[in-house]
Amino acid sequence: MRRPRVPPRLRRLLPRSVRARATFAATAVVTLALGGSSAALLAVLHANLLRTARDSAVEQAGKVVELASREHLPSVLAPHGGSSVWVLDAKGKLVALTPDLLARPAAAPPLPKPPLPNPSLPNPSGPNPPGPSAPGPDRSLLQLPPEERPLVVGARLHDRRQQVITMSVSGPDGPLTVHAAASLRDVEAAGDTTGTALAVGVPVLVLLVAAVTWRVTGRALRPVEAIRAEVAEITGHDLHRRVPVPHTGDEVARLAVTVNATLDRLEDAGLRQRRFIADASHELRSPIAVLRTQLEVALAHPDPELWPELLADALEDTVRLQDLAADLLLLARLDAADPVAVELLDLAALFAAALAARTADRVPVTAELADGAEVLGNRTWLTRLLTNLVDNAQRYAADRVEVRLTVRGPDAVLEVCDDGPGIPAADRERVFERFTRLDDARSRELGGAGLGLAIARDLAGHHGGTLAAEPARTGARLVARLPLAGSPD
Repeated sequence: MRRPRVPPRLRRLLPRSVRARATFAATAVVTLALGGSSAALLAVLHANLLRTARDSAVEQAGKVVELASREHLPSVLAPHGGSSVWVLDAKGKLVALTPDLLARPAAAPPLPKPPLPNPSLPNPSGPNPPGPSAPGPDRSLLQLPPEERPLVVGARLHDRRQQVITMSVSGPDGPLTVHAAASLRDVEAAGDTTGTALAVGVPVLVLLVAAVTWRVTGRALRPVEAIRAEVAEITGHDLHRRVPVPHTGDEVARLAVTVNATLDRLEDAGLRQRRFIADASHELRSPIAVLRTQLEVALAHPDPELWPELLADALEDTVRLQDLAADLLLLARLDAADPVAVELLDLAALFAAALAARTADRVPVTAELADGAEVLGNRTWLTRLLTNLVDNAQRYAADRVEVRLTVRGPDAVLEVCDDGPGIPAADRERVFERFTRLDDARSRELGGAGLGLAIARDLAGHHGGTLAAEPARTGARLVARLPLAGSPD
């Protein structure tokens, strides 16, 4: 589902910074919540107060109706509950009223005519007085709950808003109409007071939330700004600098730790790159200088009898230079992690063919290759992995080089052993660094540049495996582990 696009004009009005957006969002949510709650509170309060006033008027009217159904009403009714009550006869003449209405005009304002008495219903208050002058009470009204009796709501008496209840009854005084009015001034006053309090309190609370959110967000984002400023000043020449890590232990602190870890990797990559360039330049300069010297000697001594020897030496240095350039290009490709074609390979058949193609080895190679070692990999790279390990063993072996391929659990294990001087325990990791020679003079004499094992480990890593120098009784023992096809790795 595509998100709706915000118009450009509206987008320019939205806050840009995280601090402003967080403050705006929090303020908007609080404003909507408080506004809705305030409206609901006023509505509930008004409804409750109206119901209370109506119930009071219904109660007072019911008392007068019950009294009128049993006996003659006095001209002045006893006040109850603060409601005004007045009673009219069938001609509209005022019969009785509460004391608060004595100073008012005798004529009451016109009101809807109440329902007529229903004499067919039984009298719950007892038998009616005998004689035609004492009709029975309005049983249809008396049997109803007070809140269900006929009501007239919203009538006005002398410009004061009141809740007016109208009931009819027949008694010793004949048919009467009872009106009870409850003042709504308290309802309006309570609503005005509550509305005023909310009108003042809600904006103050919203402003307080906005101020607190602005301040808290600013304090939370202050370390982020410090991290940004520090990263902005870091260049390729000062990768040793690190961003400050706050002691809060929150997401910002974890961000700072991650940034520092990234800077550590960048610094390490930069150091490795500079060291690689320096070592590559040194390694390339030596064969080029030797080759140039040989060619200059051949030109200075145009003796045909010396040319075969000079050309053989030049060819040897050219081959060495070519191998070194090929190794450097392969390392560059491995560092770039370019994708290569992979296929299902039988390592036993692949390694057997690679060993059979070696015809100029100084020391014979014995192989024990187990079946069932199938991996997903690149044929050329896995052949190069075995070739580099065997070449390294050939440089240092005295009489034998052994190659063993086994299946152990989810891995295919390749072991290349020799009976040479071996690798000291302190150097078992250093031998996999680029341009590393444990015996520099001997390695140069044998034509090694210190890249074979480094390339072999990178090739194993690109296939999801490992390569390590492990302890051996005699000589060196290099072990490569590659995940089998279909294994979880």
